[in-house]
Amino acid sequence: MVTLTEKDLMELLQKNNLREDALEQEVVERLAALHLKTATAESCTGGLISERITRVSGSSEVFDCGVCSYANAIKAKVLGVSKETLAVLGAVSAETAIQMAEGVKKLSGADIAVSTTGIAGPTGGTAEKPVGLVYMGVCTDENAYAVRLLLCGENGQNDRATIRRLASSAALFSVLSECHRFVKPPVDVYF
Repeated sequence: MVTLTEKDLMELLQKNNLREDALEQEVVERLAALHLKTATAESCTGGLISERITRVSGSSEVFDCGVCSYANAIKAKVLGVSKETLAVLGAVSAETAIQMAEGVKKLSGADIAVSTTGIAGPTGGTAEKPVGLVYMGVCTDENAYAVRLLLCGENGQNDRATIRRLASSAALFSVLSECHRFVKPPVDVYF
């Protein structure tokens, strides 16, 4: 599993000539150009990914569904996350992130689904799952995987708004990355 820090994410954006504050515009334009749709399943980001996408004019062409599944009961009931996964591994796990993405993809029929689950803080962290740990799930027809994000801030701050913003940016970047799989012939992805 890939692990990304805030520094890694910023380097990926720079390497691909992307600005963090313009990711949602790029996502909507790229999805529209490829006639693709995306959907989101969010826990720790609380709908921020959906909000960023839908603030862009024309987003209705590429976005039908966002599920804010803060409670485990909603993760299980709406998204189909295994109760066993939640009980044994917890809501903040790679497996939960993947199952959330798979669930919202199934619910929406989207081409690319992304999810976030993590600890945005400033409370709730443990030694095993510190504040800033976020798992992002990505699901397409061909693949489902998780990315581990460590977003405690380069300056060591555990700022809730920053962690949520960075997690949403990582998710938007992942949608862009997955778009390349739909280009014929496929090109290398960003990661």
